Amino acid sequence: MSKLLLIIFISLLIGLGAGFGLSRFWLPEMASETQTTETAKKPLYYRHPMNPDVTSPVPAKGSMGMDYIAVYAEDDKVKEKIGTVTIDPVVEQNIGVRTAYVIRQDLARNVRAVGRVAYNEELMVHLHPKTEGWIDQLHVDKTGQKVKKNARLLSIYSPQLVTSQQEYILALNNLKILKESSIAEIRQGAEDLVSSARQRLKFLDVPNHQLYQLEQTQKIKKNLHIHSPEAGIVMKIGAREGQYVTPATEIYMIADLSTVWVYADIYEYELPWVKEGDLVEMQLVGIPGRTFKGKLTYIYPYAEAKTRTIKVRLAFDNPELLLKPDMFAELTIKADKRLDSLVIPSEAVIRSGVRNQVFVVKEKGKFEPRLVTLGLSSGGKVEVLSGLECGEKVVTSAQFLIDSESKLLEATAKMRAVEND
Repeated sequence: MSKLLLIIFISLLIGLGAGFGLSRFWLPEMASETQTTETAKKPLYYRHPMNPDVTSPVPAKGSMGMDYIAVYAEDDKVKEKIGTVTIDPVVEQNIGVRTAYVIRQDLARNVRAVGRVAYNEELMVHLHPKTEGWIDQLHVDKTGQKVKKNARLLSIYSPQLVTSQQEYILALNNLKILKESSIAEIRQGAEDLVSSARQRLKFLDVPNHQLYQLEQTQKIKKNLHIHSPEAGIVMKIGAREGQYVTPATEIYMIADLSTVWVYADIYEYELPWVKEGDLVEMQLVGIPGRTFKGKLTYIYPYAEAKTRTIKVRLAFDNPELLLKPDMFAELTIKADKRLDSLVIPSEAVIRSGVRNQVFVVKEKGKFEPRLVTLGLSSGGKVEVLSGLECGEKVVTSAQFLIDSESKLLEATAKMRAVEND
């Protein structure tokens, strides 16, 4: 029995000695790993949650009872963008941080403006006589009167017209005599003389029916008629019976109001939305309950110096002649949609004048500053052309407090970089 106890005792001594020997090799290494891990997780210092300049080597609380934020060694952290802010969840809640997702959606906008109805300049006629003379009779003598195309407007006596009629009759008589001539050149000359005399009368606006009468009767007319070249409404009469007129005299202004133009001014920030061909709706106080539909036909290539607006021209059909020049109208331009645009709330953007910045949520309590390029805005949303991706989160409130902290961290990092250099 004593031998058995002796053997057990010796075995225990051998095991302890071997374990002690092995510990000389393994335990220091394990201890080193544990120490490194603890060192890595140990904060360098603790920072005041609201004032990063106030630090403490040990955990502490601020005057408002908020815990100081632990600051760890940067070597063991994932490399972060300069200016990234880390906020304690309690602080985040206290300052009211809210976020929103970057999404894709269609952007649409209705551009509203006030317009003025005007004449369609393409359908206006400013009528002048082609020769000097005296107004013998006005057949249309009231403004606002409707006239049809080729309607007789007035009769005029002109010595030049009388002379041109005489030349035409002589040419006709000459052709009768020479048309049987055996010499082709003589016949052709007589025909050319008739053609040129007739063409001269046409250039003086002698109507076709009076030319026909002149050929048939060969009697000179003292007064020749001036007809309306287009249908419309007489807006101005520039001469009266017995008045002497010249080609410089505007005897009639006739406007076709079957279509009208409307002029409107839009602001510079609305210009990217509109384009020629956009549909337009118009309402007028003088015509309640009616909505007129037209199109944007032209955008003027300059801005108004005083108002910093751009003039646009709209066209509307006016078959009932309800739209009258110089009426004021309320306009709604239906701008085209921007399909599948990357958008964020407008309040998420910090606009400094030289750049646009947002704060992106990298993880809970961590916010990274990001420069963005913006496009159009509508309905509280703004289009993002570059800088963000769909699905990211951006801060929409309290971002100015975060921005102050970010700028401070950025300035501190730059100072440390200068010191290290």
